[in-house]
Parts: sequence; C-alpha cells; structure tokens
Amino acid sequence: MNHVENLELLKLYEGLRVADIRDGMDWVGYHHYGSVDPKFRPLFTGPTVIGIAKTARFLPYEGPSSQLSPEEYTEWVADQLANPGPAGDFWSSTQPGDFMCLDLADTDVGMIGSANSLWLKSMGCVGYLLNGAARDIDEIILQKIPTWPKFVAQTGAAFRVEFCEADVPIAIGGVAIRPGDIVAGDSDGVIIVPRKIARDVEKWARKENIKDRADRKHHYTLLGMELDETVI
Repeated sequence: MNHVENLELLKLYEGLRVADIRDGMDWVGYHHYGSVDPKFRPLFTGPTVIGIAKTARFLPYEGPSSQLSPEEYTEWVADQLANPGPAGDFWSSTQPGDFMCLDLADTDVGMIGSANSLWLKSMGCVGYLLNGAARDIDEIILQKIPTWPKFVAQTGAAFRVEFCEADVPIAIGGVAIRPGDIVAGDSDGVIIVPRKIARDVEKWARKENIKDRADRKHHYTLLGMELDETVI
C-alpha cells in the first residue's frame, strides 16, 4: 500500500468521531456492516483514534513447554528476542498511522502490554484492536496507549499463541478487516471502513459532523453554555 495515500486518507478523516463515521457508512448503504462487537471496549476514554489497519493472525500454541527448566526458559526467551523471525518482521514494519488489528483466536492472552505498546508507538502505531487481551493495563492507561481488547489478562504470549501470518484479511468482532482499511475507535467502540468506500464514507460523515456541531452550538448558546472545541 502507498504510505503517502494512507496519510492522505487519514488527513481526510481528521476530526470525525466513530458516530459520524457510522452515519457515513449508513449514508452509503452499509447499515449492517462495520461496527465491531461492543464487547471490544477502550481501556480509557479519550479522543477518537483513526488509523490504517495493519493486520496479523495468531493461533493457539501447539506443542509442549513444561519440560523447560527456568534457566532453559530464560535462554529460550533471549533467543526469541534475538531471532524473532516473521513475527519480528511484522512488528518492525510498523509505519506512522498504523492501527494494529490482531486476531488472537479469541484467546485470553495479553499480546499488547506496557513495553511493546510503547515500542510500536515509537514507530507510529496509533492504536490496538485485539481479538485477545491486553495486560499491564494500568501502565497502558498511564501511557495513554489507545487499546480496544476483548479481554484483560495477566498472561504473556510465550507458549500460548504463535504467529501465523501477517498483512492478510482477518475478522474481529464480526467484521472483516483488510490491510489498508480505515479503523476508528473511541468511547462508542470501533468501526471499520473498507478502503474501497473510504472516500465516499468520509464525505457523508463530514456532512453529519458539521450538522451535529452546528446544532449543538445552537443549543449551547440557548442554554448559556460556554462553547468548547467540540462545537467551534
């Protein structure tokens, strides 16, 4: 995908809320598509986060692990860090504006935590949608890492899930997500906009956003409320 085009799309969507984008999807006939299952909730409230879908699929780990001694496990972890293989290539290819969408096979496994979320943020990742779990959530909240997991967990990924493939279509919360789709998340949940209709959806979402702001500004004035950034 063209990174310049990705950034151009994200620029178009600036200032829109999930509700606006939902309305835009409705306006182009996608009433029953795009909204991720409401079980996927943000770890904290904040402004709408919009990014480009970067996808990966993980499978439940198959194979024994209990035979490793603590010393052998330490060596194994060090080797994984030094030689991460295809999974490492996937993480390292993160670009500014990417929204990580990770299918963890509906497992209660904490793939995103306090440290790797910061590493990926340093490369430009804007948020995380997980068909699995986040952990270290107090630190994730403190660090203001926008995250929409299905679960909160204590567990790490080692010997629980294994990398399968990257940059492929996946499904999370009943919605197909293809690399390059628009992903938006806020306190209303997460919505996926297929890239093929992204410009049309933005056009109508913007109209609804402008109308909403104008209507609310009118009521603010009638009620004697101080204007804020959501209506100006």
